[in-house]
Amino acid sequence: MKMNVKVPAETLEVVMKAARGSWFNERPGHSPAGYKLLSVQVMIRHGDRYPLYAIPKTKRPTIDCTLVPSRRPSHPQLAAFISHMTHAGRGRWDSVLGSLPRFPTHHACEMGELTQTGIVQHLRNGEILRTVYIKRHKLLPPDWSSWQLYVESTGKSRTLQSGLALLYGLLPEFDWTKLVVRHQWSTLFCGSSCDCPIRNQYLEEEQRRQYKLRVADTLLDRTYVDMARTVGVPTRQLRAANPIDSLLCHFCHNLTFPCTPQGCLTMEQFAVIKRQQMEDERDRQQRGLYLRYALLAAHPFLNRTAARMLRVADGRQEELFALFSAHDVTMAPLLSALGLTRARFPRFAARLAFELWRSPPPPMPWGNKAMGWGRGGGERGRDGLYVRILYNGEDVTFQTAFCQNHDRHSEPLCPFRNFLSYVQRDMFNVLNATSYHEACHRRAV
Repeated sequence: MKMNVKVPAETLEVVMKAARGSWFNERPGHSPAGYKLLSVQVMIRHGDRYPLYAIPKTKRPTIDCTLVPSRRPSHPQLAAFISHMTHAGRGRWDSVLGSLPRFPTHHACEMGELTQTGIVQHLRNGEILRTVYIKRHKLLPPDWSSWQLYVESTGKSRTLQSGLALLYGLLPEFDWTKLVVRHQWSTLFCGSSCDCPIRNQYLEEEQRRQYKLRVADTLLDRTYVDMARTVGVPTRQLRAANPIDSLLCHFCHNLTFPCTPQGCLTMEQFAVIKRQQMEDERDRQQRGLYLRYALLAAHPFLNRTAARMLRVADGRQEELFALFSAHDVTMAPLLSALGLTRARFPRFAARLAFELWRSPPPPMPWGNKAMGWGRGGGERGRDGLYVRILYNGEDVTFQTAFCQNHDRHSEPLCPFRNFLSYVQRDMFNVLNATSYHEACHRRAV
């Protein structure tokens, strides 16, 4: 049943953006003439999911999490995707991932389960990336090998399934025997570099900032009191149930908000909570506590990204396309650490791409033998390297902290050395440190 509640136009616009998904910007991979794409690394947030929290004493939203190609939203590849996933046993899986379902299967969605909408979002993402990276730039050859593709996911079914959907859109009917899917135990994708006591201190301070901002919002407080009265529970219990998670699901799936004998939760209440979330994002940027947390949270992943680029540039046998399937708590600090202050909070199916490019070789004196221009190229291995960062298909490279002052008229892409210097040294300036280890174990004065 559709909702028929009027809300302020600007609030409705914000909510609609949250509901739309993230595949509408479709311009990755464009480049100046003669530049060669060497590798691509993509971080994604899982697609649309069922709520993680239930509003007390209300009926959970009725959503079918099985995949039905004839049901909207759908995709031309959905039926083939379902069929292909039934052969997943031929792939190689880290033990934690091996027991997870390859696609959603419950008629009544379980908490946090990926929906058909979520699968379709990433099939479309994969299709977009295939058009650019596979068809146009030939990043992976038709007979690609297992070492050329890297896939990593957290141990949640929604991230694994999202990654597989994108992968199928990228490489339809891919050979399972070539696929190795690796498990990342940390939502920060920090691997063996997760020990960082100061990072946890900054996170605790950031959480206290959030709490103080919410407590000071009298309209938000009255809204929670009204909502708690409607469902018949103490206000504290309703807050703990994180009602926005469930209400967003109702909105995105065009369902009426929950009702009880005392009345129904309303769009106006939903809008108040969303408005407070936007104010929190603005306050977070002004205070700077979250940035300090984000720099330490994102560094291990960014360091791995830079190291992988270096190995590709040096001509070593390395992944040409890497996919990391993650969560909002993974991508949000990554965006902040990159300095992308204008980037919106990562919605369902958001994607962040790191592209590595090489410029054309310089003209050689007559009679000299030109040096290699492929992946490697001898002494040229690290010369002429450039990076580009895309968020949901939009080129945001020159919004990043490491390239916002770059003269793009002299060089149309961002020099890799800028990115490398930022990851290895410059990003710690804010923390009054010179290395990740120092920043993690000595508090900035």
